[in-house]
Amino acid sequence: MVSHSDAPRSRRERPAKPALTRAGIIATAVELLRTEGLDRVTMRRLAQELDTGPASLYVYVRNTAELHAAVLDALLGVVDLSPVEAGGDWRDRLVRVLTSYTAVLFEHPGLAQSALLARPSGEHYLNLVEALLSLLHEGGVPADRAAWSVDLLLQFATATAAEHATADRAPQEDWDALTAAVRGASAETHPRIAALGAELLSGPGEARLEWGFRVLLNGTAHTPRPVAEDHS
Repeated sequence: MVSHSDAPRSRRERPAKPALTRAGIIATAVELLRTEGLDRVTMRRLAQELDTGPASLYVYVRNTAELHAAVLDALLGVVDLSPVEAGGDWRDRLVRVLTSYTAVLFEHPGLAQSALLARPSGEHYLNLVEALLSLLHEGGVPADRAAWSVDLLLQFATATAAEHATADRAPQEDWDALTAAVRGASAETHPRIAALGAELLSGPGEARLEWGFRVLLNGTAHTPRPVAEDHS
């Protein structure tokens, strides 16, 4: 005899699967990122996790690139935007926001590389851009320069995090070879490298990151945007 526990269950008796939603899909993708890494955040793997077919997901997310952009936007929700309302020099506060953004990418190396191409457009990304623009406005940066500088600042932060991710995956031998090449450069053939070899390799990453942000901010404050040529 077949026991009741072994008998096939009618579809009507099975618990209904939760309805698919974009928010639920993105939340599941974020969990996959945390547990399995970005390489596993694919439409096929996501469909498996949600007990559905990949085709069902395309109703809510067009492709993997859009999925990764949405995951990035979800993670941007933890970026510290409180410096916008804090006291103190606006540059210091802006650097704190950008450093918090970079730290999010540092926690997810694969996402940092994807973020170079991903174009998030969700609420958290808009909140980040609004925070940066507000601090630039407070600092008296002309609006046209502020609009362009946000792109530069986020690019620098993202590229730094992506470089960090690549360095973590690269063999130590590669870094050792680069270090040896710089330090062993001939003063006759590469005089400036020979003179500055130690400086080229110096400084903790945090110091270089903050310095880079301030270079961009100072350049924004003193570099007007080019005047568009009238071709009419």
